[in-house]
Amino acid sequence: MLHFAFIALGTNLCGSQNNNRQQQLSQNLETALRALQKQVGKLLKCSSFLKTEPWGFKSDNSFLNAVALFQTSLTPTELLTATQHIELQMGRTSKSHDHQYHDRIIDIDILFYDDVCLQSTELTLPHPQIEQRDFVLKPLAEIAPDYIHPTLHKTILQLLQE
Repeated sequence: MLHFAFIALGTNLCGSQNNNRQQQLSQNLETALRALQKQVGKLLKCSSFLKTEPWGFKSDNSFLNAVALFQTSLTPTELLTATQHIELQMGRTSKSHDHQYHDRIIDIDILFYDDVCLQSTELTLPHPQIEQRDFVLKPLAEIAPDYIHPTLHKTILQLLQE
């Protein structure tokens, strides 16, 4: 059975000492998207890459963010495992814990998986606090403005406008 998953991607650290920081951040997102296509499923849509300021912590490094829509046969747990594996492959050594955010070479979050609502120790769907994060809402509205948040019962465009 095929499912639809909206996935957020973010990066604010370069993997090399490349002089063109913006190009390196773009490459980080493109590398993650290619890996997701290999391990997760078919890429249906991807937003443009959006430069944003850090959210939830202070850093001199701005982020580059995007949201992509994938078609996948993976379960939510399998999808989470795949995204975490890609993060490790790309050099991310730790996830944020207790809302202690930090700079990262890549961050991959599952925003929505069909209209599934799930809360476990490993995964919460829809992803918490989407409605408070412009760096998620803006690229999400670009590719799915009319998608209805399954628990807030508002479109992504409505959430962005609020």
